[in-house]
Amino acid sequence: MGIVKRMVCLANSRKLSGRCVAGIEIDEDGKRVGWIRPVSDRPEREVSEYERQYPDGSDPRVLDIIDVPLLKPLPHEYQQENWLLDPEYYWERAGRLRWDDLARLADPPDPLWINGYHTYHGRNDKVPYAQAVRLRDSLRLLRVERLVLAVSAPHAAFGDAKRRVQGQFVHRGVEYRLRVTDPVYERAYLAKPDGYYEIGECFLTVSLGEPFQGDCYKLIAAVIEPEGRSPR
Repeated sequence: MGIVKRMVCLANSRKLSGRCVAGIEIDEDGKRVGWIRPVSDRPEREVSEYERQYPDGSDPRVLDIIDVPLLKPLPHEYQQENWLLDPEYYWERAGRLRWDDLARLADPPDPLWINGYHTYHGRNDKVPYAQAVRLRDSLRLLRVERLVLAVSAPHAAFGDAKRRVQGQFVHRGVEYRLRVTDPVYERAYLAKPDGYYEIGECFLTVSLGEPFQGDCYKLIAAVIEPEGRSPR
C-alpha cells in the first residue's frame, strides 16, 4: 500500500461502466486539506465497483468519511485532483459527516469556471476544451439556496426517448442548468412523472467532466440535502 488519505465522500456519480468518486481530504482534526478524485489506470479513469468497495462489499455513500488507499498523484490537465487508487486494498469507512458540518468544507463562492457557453437545453453548462486546459481544478462544493430538478426527455422530438434529470440553480447571480449524474437522485426522480421538483437549500458537488466532442461539461455529481429530506 502506498498512501492512505482520509476524505469525506462528496460524489459517487455515474461514469461510463463505473463511477467517478471524489471527496475532500481532511486532517486529524477534521479540517479541510483539499479535493481528491481517486481514479483507475484505465483510459477514462472510471472506478469499478470492485475497486471502490468496503470490506463487506458495500458501496461508499456521499458523506461517508473514508480511508482510501492510493498510489500516487495523477493530475491530468484541469483535473489536478486525480490520484491513482491502489486496487489491491479495500476502502475503509471511518465515520460519517453531518450535513450541518458541510459548510466548513465548502469552496469559496467563485464562479463555476468559465461561463457563457450553453447546450441547447442547458445554461452555462459547458466549457470549450481549448479553454478548459488552462484551468487548474475541476471540482467544487457549493451551497445553493434553491435547487429545482427538471425531469424530461429533451430529445424526444428527435426520436430519443431517454429521460434525464437536470438541476437548475443560481450561483453568484448566474443561472445554471446542469445535468445530474448522481445515481441516487437520478433513480429517485426518473421514477417520477416529467416535471419540475423543488428541492430548496442544499449543497451541490459540481464536476467539470472529461472532454467530449470539443467541450467539457459541468455536471452535478452529487445533490446533498439535510437529513430527513434526502432519498439516500
